[in-house]
Amino acid sequence: MFEHHTDPLLPRRLFVLRAFWFLFLSATVVAAALGVGVLGYHYLGGLEWIDSLLNASMILGGMGPVDQIATRSGKLFASFYALFSGLLFIGAISLLLTPFVHRLMHTLHVEDD
Repeated sequence: MFEHHTDPLLPRRLFVLRAFWFLFLSATVVAAALGVGVLGYHYLGGLEWIDSLLNASMILGGMGPVDQIATRSGKLFASFYALFSGLLFIGAISLLLTPFVHRLMHTLHVEDD
């Protein structure tokens, strides 16, 4: 997927396409995690759809929960979802930065002819 360090630097147009592809992948991962959170808060936490979306968004964004969860299964879900969201945020940012870090590393290793 990435060029070898002996290959020439990827042209800017192709690099931009690669960066948008990684942005799309990162956004897809975050959207899937948001969907899991909304479903979990709705079915396990007993919240309405809009409240489930709000809670899942706030947890995924690192802000914390909004509504109180009354059920035991909802509290367990909220606990695991909060831990999952913290790690997912780090992973999504890493995925988003991958093409930029690779380009920087590749630029530093390109030999002048």
